[in-house]
Amino acid sequence: MGVSSVLLLFLASSPVKKFVAELFDKTFVIGKGGKPFYHLNTFDTVLLIPYFAVLIILAAYGLHRYWLVFTYYRYRKNRLGPPAQQFANLPRVTIQLPIYNERYVVDRLVESACRVDYPRELLDIQLLDDSTDETVEVARACVERLAAEGHPIVYVHRDNREGFKAGALAAGLRTAKGEFIAIFDADFVIPADFLQRTVHYFTDPGIGMLQTRWTFLNRDYSFLTRVQATLLDGHFVLEHGARARAGCFFNFNGTAGMWRRQAIEDGGGWQHDTLTEDTDLSYRSQMAGWKFLYLPDVECPSELPVEINAFKTQQARWAKGLIQTSMKILPRLFRSKAPFHVKAEAWFHLTANIAYPFMIVLSTLLMPAMIVRFYQGWFQMLYIDLPLFMRSEERRVGKECRSRW
Repeated sequence: MGVSSVLLLFLASSPVKKFVAELFDKTFVIGKGGKPFYHLNTFDTVLLIPYFAVLIILAAYGLHRYWLVFTYYRYRKNRLGPPAQQFANLPRVTIQLPIYNERYVVDRLVESACRVDYPRELLDIQLLDDSTDETVEVARACVERLAAEGHPIVYVHRDNREGFKAGALAAGLRTAKGEFIAIFDADFVIPADFLQRTVHYFTDPGIGMLQTRWTFLNRDYSFLTRVQATLLDGHFVLEHGARARAGCFFNFNGTAGMWRRQAIEDGGGWQHDTLTEDTDLSYRSQMAGWKFLYLPDVECPSELPVEINAFKTQQARWAKGLIQTSMKILPRLFRSKAPFHVKAEAWFHLTANIAYPFMIVLSTLLMPAMIVRFYQGWFQMLYIDLPLFMRSEERRVGKECRSRW
């Protein structure tokens, strides 16, 4: 028996024959002319319009993930190098440490700030404490001990939490002496060489802020922390990297970064009408003409939430805050003279979280829509529905492979 005969025998008895037969199945046509058994009606139309609208929206956000990857590699030559110049005389710097009920980590934070390698006469450190528990006593005692040792640190406690973190930063800024402001949250450990590696980038008078990369002390603590670390790695490496290299707007992450004081003031200062005051100020400052830098090689260790409820609360706050910021910032940005690609990337960045409610709508419509589409023919589902669905799923996976911001 020849090879061709064996192949024909295999095809005749294999699932391939069954699959081909199903592709050309005439169950839903009538007569030799193939008149359709199914006719589109009003109910199906009303169902399919929102179904395809949601698919197209989610597919657009999914394709945006491809754009970020493409941009990251397209502009790889724009990776930031060492500063072009260095200050002949170092400027004065203020380190702000906003905390709220962080009694277990405040000592570590403050001690790391006091170990920073920078002339003492050009440095002042503010511990901005809005705590309402025993953190107040712990923090005050720590600051008093280190101040007695000669470190330039002061303790600032507010009786009210007006404006929350934004309010604390604004209050500290009123008494800050530095031309540049470095900000660190309570769950960070400040590298001793942080200021020496970052401050010289501000020799460029157009630089308003620089953001460094987060690393994680408890990455391997649990499955939850490993997942969070992976998500945030994607955000810092891919998203920040792509936007910074392409000259698009990107955001200060609220910590592990340094601002030029004038850039804060030109952007309108810290405002607390959104939950993501850092992103809000970032966009306002960049619209005022300031440039931002991202330094992926400067790593700042931090701790991740180890409880699922803390993680969920954090993600909910970031998601709501970005939507609030988009409603506040995007109308102004679209009216500005910023390039189109900057406006487009800002739209995808700030509105990314609308994917979640759209995915709920899609999951509700999916089953009835698939029934209708089945009767309309398999070929349409393959070349219309399947590609759109795959792009929308890439949006979901891509969103889950990052953090905020």
